[in-house]
Amino acid sequence: MTDRRNTLHEAVDRLSESSLDILLPAIAQIATEKNSVKTAFLLRSIDALNRIAQTSATAEVLAANSDYSMLLKILSTPEALSTLTATDPLASARLRGLVVKQQLLEAEGGCLSSTQVASLLGITRQAVDKRRRSGQLIGLPTGKNRFAFPAWQFITGETLPGLEVVLQHLQVRDPWMQAAFMLNGNLRLDGLSPLEALRQGKLEEVGRAAQTYGEQGAA
Repeated sequence: MTDRRNTLHEAVDRLSESSLDILLPAIAQIATEKNSVKTAFLLRSIDALNRIAQTSATAEVLAANSDYSMLLKILSTPEALSTLTATDPLASARLRGLVVKQQLLEAEGGCLSSTQVASLLGITRQAVDKRRRSGQLIGLPTGKNRFAFPAWQFITGETLPGLEVVLQHLQVRDPWMQAAFMLNGNLRLDGLSPLEALRQGKLEEVGRAAQTYGEQGAA
């Protein structure tokens, strides 16, 4: 315990004032942490974040609307990327993928849990999962057996009219790609996103766009 506290004190001494604003919650957790592996992880995180905070715009990072968004902003800074790409040339591409996923999770009102969806639709959680597995709902995987359901799929206590038909037309089954299709502008819909077009009742047009999504050169 003494060695860990000494290491913690040394880490804190190295922090700048701006770093402390970001790292105080982690420091408080380390002080009472009994898991040595977790302690080592948190201490290394402090060192990494402190190096970035010395040169980055911490005010912009702190403006993130969630802790995970803040971490993505931190890792996307030039200082972090230069370190990451030195050992992993694909680091930038991986981070871009994470940023896109975060944007999909937060778009159009964010996401609902399976419990919230069950309450909204008046069905059981098991029925919600059955709809997800059968391709009637988009459930974005967020952990082991955990899914986030984009809120834009629902309206006035039911699923968005036409959504199930469109999902059946889609050739891709990856939920992230399905969400991206629904939210991004589509040339076949005059620049509207399929979600916007579906809200306007353009089911046939969206269905045709869904059938060609994923083809080479398709919008």
